[in-house]
Amino acid sequence: MVVGLDIGTTKVCAVIGEKNDNGTLEITGVGTSPSTGLRKGVVVNIEATLQAAASAIEAAEMMSGREVYNVWTGIGGSHIDGINSRGVVAVTGKNRETREITDEDVLRVLEAARAVVIPMDRQVLELIPQSYIVDDQKGIRNPLNMIGVRLEAEIHIITCSVTSAQNLVKCVNRAGFHAQGLVLQSLGAGRAVLTEEEKELGVALIDMGGGTTDVMVYSEGAPYSTTTIPAGGTQVTSDISIIKNISADTAEKIKLEAGSCWEGACGGDEDILVPGVGGRPPLSIPRGQIEKIIRPRMEEIFCMVKGTLDKLVLSRPLGGGVVLTGGGSQLLGAAELASEIFSLPVRVGAPLPVGGLVEEYRSPAFATAVGLVLEGYDRELQGAAERSGKVRERGIPLFGRLAEWLKREFF
Repeated sequence: MVVGLDIGTTKVCAVIGEKNDNGTLEITGVGTSPSTGLRKGVVVNIEATLQAAASAIEAAEMMSGREVYNVWTGIGGSHIDGINSRGVVAVTGKNRETREITDEDVLRVLEAARAVVIPMDRQVLELIPQSYIVDDQKGIRNPLNMIGVRLEAEIHIITCSVTSAQNLVKCVNRAGFHAQGLVLQSLGAGRAVLTEEEKELGVALIDMGGGTTDVMVYSEGAPYSTTTIPAGGTQVTSDISIIKNISADTAEKIKLEAGSCWEGACGGDEDILVPGVGGRPPLSIPRGQIEKIIRPRMEEIFCMVKGTLDKLVLSRPLGGGVVLTGGGSQLLGAAELASEIFSLPVRVGAPLPVGGLVEEYRSPAFATAVGLVLEGYDRELQGAAERSGKVRERGIPLFGRLAEWLKREFF
């Protein structure tokens, strides 16, 4: 059994996956709970966060009929940062005459690539090999057993705040569960919604959460850039609440049921009845006014993302376009507005079918939680293979076991 726990700014999602009789993973439990203990992806209230996590896991337990002990926890927020690095070594090999690349050569080049200065208050969250270069031959995914004199590695290093990670783990542990590991939320979301073809062509994944918008760019099959925009769905709700003088809960309900950010997406311009505050009579608000409030904020978020994408130096254009996911992507017209701003094809990404309770998790809001289950499952398989002395080449990072070994030994 593998459990993914996505602790977000507005809600906590828990997803339980189990290996069936056919040896494949299927989703057997899904649970959600409102979250009030985070601000922009960072824990600010431990008690509220652990209660929300416990409630979401309990709901998933009720659905699956299983008891949860260990969870793979997602981490995100504005403290996440990603950098690219390169390392170069000379190939020693077992046979110095043929210069055949071995595991030891790969480990040495990854060690050389990770030799970057990281502040004391930060820690390495993910270390992902992108590609290898053997004697100026680029784009190699697996250099093992190749013949060469010079070996280079390009890797993507994702770091996070030490205190933010520790507070998140503390919340999970105090809720009565064991945090098996922290996984970057946007990495999990990409694992759940992106196809291999999109990653190869180059794609920008935009995970629109409540407090933050996480952006991960894939180029030639591997993560190339990781950034976080400190704005999300709660800003849209806040705009409606302030401009129309209504409560945040009512504004959120209006946004979900009648909100849109593209003209004509809601299919009409009828009035919306809003309950009055303090016994006052209900208000009548045209849908068009709601759209005029929502659209500028969504445009601002997408323009901030576009600003980060324009700064990237990519080897080729994003042929896979843009994929929106997360709860904020469910807003009517979000894909149309994003397509206009980015001038790229845009789709809203829901988790690809895994099996089990498909209808329960086929929503962009569950993309990260389902991806955490898939990532956790792959990493547990890698760990089991490593303990048995066998090498498995699977999971998101190439040579995942080598990356995990480097993180354990050197970070």
